[in-house]
Amino acid sequence: MDCRDLTALATDRLAGEAGEAARRELSSHLAGCEACRTEMARLEGVWATLGEDADAAVTPDFRRRTLALLEEEMIRARVKAFRPRNHFVRPLAQAAALLVAGSLGWVIARTAAPAGAAAAGSKTPAPSASNRAAAPTDLGGNPRLSNVSYEPPGPDGKVAIAFDVTTRQTVSGSADAPEVAKLLAYLVSHNAETAGEKSRAIQLVSEHYGAGLAAPSPEIVAALTTTLKKDANPGVRKKAADALASLTITPEIRAAFLDSLRSDKNPAVRLVAVDALAAAAKQSPDSSTIESLREKAVDPQENGFVRAKAASALKAINF
Repeated sequence: MDCRDLTALATDRLAGEAGEAARRELSSHLAGCEACRTEMARLEGVWATLGEDADAAVTPDFRRRTLALLEEEMIRARVKAFRPRNHFVRPLAQAAALLVAGSLGWVIARTAAPAGAAAAGSKTPAPSASNRAAAPTDLGGNPRLSNVSYEPPGPDGKVAIAFDVTTRQTVSGSADAPEVAKLLAYLVSHNAETAGEKSRAIQLVSEHYGAGLAAPSPEIVAALTTTLKKDANPGVRKKAADALASLTITPEIRAAFLDSLRSDKNPAVRLVAVDALAAAAKQSPDSSTIESLREKAVDPQENGFVRAKAASALKAINF
């Protein structure tokens, strides 16, 4: 390789995507090129700060315009392009329509007579189950209707309008209230629409349960560890790691950090894992933690900041 290939190969190595041959080639080049070593250190510093920037706030106006654009695109996708028929097909289609209309009128005439005779003996006939309208949605709370779709009238003259209903609700309570804990865990795990919303939910967890302010529920711990392991956004994983590091470490949290230290592609997440595991090991030395830190401290392919942090942590642990 030459110096022009540094950025591509360094990015692949930092992301954990470089092959063994590429890593050896990069290490060999860095050993003999001082300029590239300096640039590599700069790239590692930039990579280590990934996920530390504050998430942009989603304003009500931005949300409104985004949802409007999405709804417009959904409606546009439902519209099918009109294809004019050949001239010789039109008379056949008109004849078929007349035939269908005549047959339908004959069927309606046959069925209407018995219904009229049955209704003659009653002044206020009860509507049949097929004609009874469904209970209307309560619109008193001014709910937002989304994903609205319409079906044209059928032979019985009925139309169908389908939609989703969203209403705003507020849950308030103390940090250890089951309703609050359950809602925060749900937001972290499932229902956040954007990475910013999920990050804000994680921040609330840190504020309420960090530094021993309150004991987190098992649902919250499970939500944070799952996010740390599986979320595709490195910034969200970093925030989940920070939140877990502020809690009293448990075997479940320790296992999540050990897994992140081994496999997370973001060095910033691995740095948090080193700090959290080292802090726990000072109180209660753990063989798995010590071995993982030792491996990172001597791994030539590891980020330089992570290697230095792991080596420093090992020196501070009495084992």
